[in-house]
Amino acid sequence: MDIPKGKRTSHMEYMEGMEVLADSHVMDEILQTLATYDYDSCTAAHVRRALDKDNRGPEELKALLSPAAEPFLEEMAQKAHAETRKHFGNSVYLFTPLYISNYCENYCIYCGFNRHNRIRRAKLDAAGMEREMAAIAKTGLEEILILTGESRKMSDVTYIGEACKLARKYFKMIGVEVYPMNSDEYAYLHSCGVDYVTVFQETYNSDKYETLHLAGRKRVFPYRLNAQERALKGGMRGVAFAALLGLDDFRKDALATGMHAYLLQRKYPHAEISFSCPRLRPIINNDKINPRDVHERQLLQVMTAYRLFMPFAGMTISTRERADFRDHVIGLAATKISAGVSTGIGSYGDKSEQGDDQFEIADNRNVEEVAAAIRARGLQPVMNDYVYV
Repeated sequence: MDIPKGKRTSHMEYMEGMEVLADSHVMDEILQTLATYDYDSCTAAHVRRALDKDNRGPEELKALLSPAAEPFLEEMAQKAHAETRKHFGNSVYLFTPLYISNYCENYCIYCGFNRHNRIRRAKLDAAGMEREMAAIAKTGLEEILILTGESRKMSDVTYIGEACKLARKYFKMIGVEVYPMNSDEYAYLHSCGVDYVTVFQETYNSDKYETLHLAGRKRVFPYRLNAQERALKGGMRGVAFAALLGLDDFRKDALATGMHAYLLQRKYPHAEISFSCPRLRPIINNDKINPRDVHERQLLQVMTAYRLFMPFAGMTISTRERADFRDHVIGLAATKISAGVSTGIGSYGDKSEQGDDQFEIADNRNVEEVAAAIRARGLQPVMNDYVYV
């Protein structure tokens, strides 16, 4: 199914009920940086200067993400490892995602949850949520990431908030990866126990974004881009940033993601910042979706560049990646890893999945297997990095 361009709503115009941050210029700064980024103009000398600096800014990030940095990848990895050890010790944090609903009102052509994809839809009730959470907690995990499809009708803010309140019975750390909200809604979720918010911008190329998101509230590019700032205004302790690498030019999307995190860290110094580095994965009814031109070597370049640019930021490696690659990057650049993962609805409690997966995962290991792999690398698996007093 396609929607002719002339019949699509403007992807730059806010829809009714969307909060506008009139005093924020973060998006403008990101887009201006992207417009002037010519990574082919970066040379080995630019990369050398970036690597020799102790404190790196946007210009150094540009060099480290460029093709000219590829011959320096081993040195980048060594320096990234040293920075990771300096700021995070030998700890690697574990968590798992819990999808509580896969209903979606958006039409995103690369996503398994999109409203036109014929999949089994499901939504957990309170009993179902508790069954899933209890099963996850038995594995020893103390952090959970709650996810939904992007449907306010089927998963309204109160529904998500009640899920978070329930999660507080079982977990010490709660994140959400749901549709973007207004700052007062984020404040409500924070009052329900949420610690951090993750939002994938997908791509920071506005023109490309328009062709990928054909309908629904997700179509509004600036509202999505400003979600992390609204979350911080709503009192969230932490925010996570990501582009879905492979949707567009991954070097530019990686730069934009880094700049987004950098600008908000400067504006909100108290915020805990983290990155995710997801690549495209095949989805139900479309197994040909794969990350264009983003191979594991390129992904490693992005991760090490982030670590050298913002050495104190957290970094998650998901089950979109193979087990051997995930094991390689923990402690090197990644500081958090998911384990025992399902992207379907109702997969943990009685193992009878009610709703289809968002995408195919590449690492099916359970919590103990991932923890053992962490220990095998001389690192310490940690279930929680925050203590409430």
